Amino acid sequence: MEVNAVRGFNDILAPEIERWRILEEYARQVLEEFGFSEIRVPILEKAKLFSRSIGEETDIVEKETYTFEDRGGDLVTMRPEATASIVRAYIEHKMYAAEPMAKLYSIGPMFRHERPQKGRFRQFHQINAEVFGISHPMIDAEVMAIVIHYLSLVGAADYNLQINSLGCRRCRLPYKKDLQVFLTDRLPQLCGDCRRRMERNPLRAFDCKKPGCQEVMTEAPHVADYLCSECTEHFKGVQYYLEVLDVPFTINPRMVRGLDYYTKTSFEVIAGGLGAQNAVAGGGRYDRLVEELGGPDIPGIGFAIGMERLLLTLPKRRPSVDLALFIAALGEEPQKEAFSLSYKLNRSGVRTMIDYEGRSLKAQMRRADKFGARFVLIIGEDEQRSGKSILRDMKKKKQEEVPLHTIFEEITRRLGGGSP
Repeated sequence: MEVNAVRGFNDILAPEIERWRILEEYARQVLEEFGFSEIRVPILEKAKLFSRSIGEETDIVEKETYTFEDRGGDLVTMRPEATASIVRAYIEHKMYAAEPMAKLYSIGPMFRHERPQKGRFRQFHQINAEVFGISHPMIDAEVMAIVIHYLSLVGAADYNLQINSLGCRRCRLPYKKDLQVFLTDRLPQLCGDCRRRMERNPLRAFDCKKPGCQEVMTEAPHVADYLCSECTEHFKGVQYYLEVLDVPFTINPRMVRGLDYYTKTSFEVIAGGLGAQNAVAGGGRYDRLVEELGGPDIPGIGFAIGMERLLLTLPKRRPSVDLALFIAALGEEPQKEAFSLSYKLNRSGVRTMIDYEGRSLKAQMRRADKFGARFVLIIGEDEQRSGKSILRDMKKKKQEEVPLHTIFEEITRRLGGGSP
């Protein structure tokens, strides 16, 4: 008797497997260039992990998870996404104890029981990356820039970055109330799912694909009009730093990610030729998730890239090999310069880190030692005025002045990088 694969679960055979390998190799190289470390989390988790993190009122938890009772009587779920599992591991192993800041990535299969369609299957694969411990909008911009950098390296074309801010709890409470009033006035036009979710999770109406609901939501109020001053400034900062990195973007005020844990920044990368399900990557900030899952109050941000949707393209070239540099910036303007330079050096293959929080020089030098930086570049307001930065060789314990206007060329010459 012939037994076929379960619908929506696909075999990956040669020569197709070579394309998968290339995508994975590019992901590892790019993410490790930017200081991420790999983590591997289980496929099977306790079901309550996803109901608490993703939200019981989402389609994923309500309709799509593979959830069942195991032989021990425990309710378990095959992971539908990776962020909750990585946050659980971050808390369980107390990774925050020595250093709250962590950059972690994973590559692997996810499982959702939905209708298979182009680029979307019941077993699908994602590249996931998470950053913990940094609340500055610089990291939001850097995370999105990394996604765009990766997509360009693998040869993806015809895509655009869309961003939005979902605000914080203070913003969303009045917005949620006004949105409920808006939906209540249009109740006959809504589908059964949107009516049922309206009280607990009215934002899910933005995700509904029913034509009637989509038409209603074109007139719905925007969350951007309800942002508090803190969230407004954060979103302005995200846009500013995206512009610093020359990453083009579009603000989409109606974009609401399908998971409940998102706060403030959310984003998607939309590609042509994929039909209604046209997002190849997406993510956002989740500043309350670590605490809500039992950990300390530590912010986070991350993204996921759907591998099946990237297999229409092949890589054109490999990224360069990375080396180590720490940029110690002192002051607001030097930090901006360090942020831009760090991104360009990482793109060129020189692994570079900066301190996002603007600590003292002594504290930054300690961090450079902690991460084993071969060189430290010091840029302060005095250095900017004189036009000369200080490059310190951490092994030889020697330092010299290097002109700021040639700093990129000087560092890439010494550390083996190439063009950004």
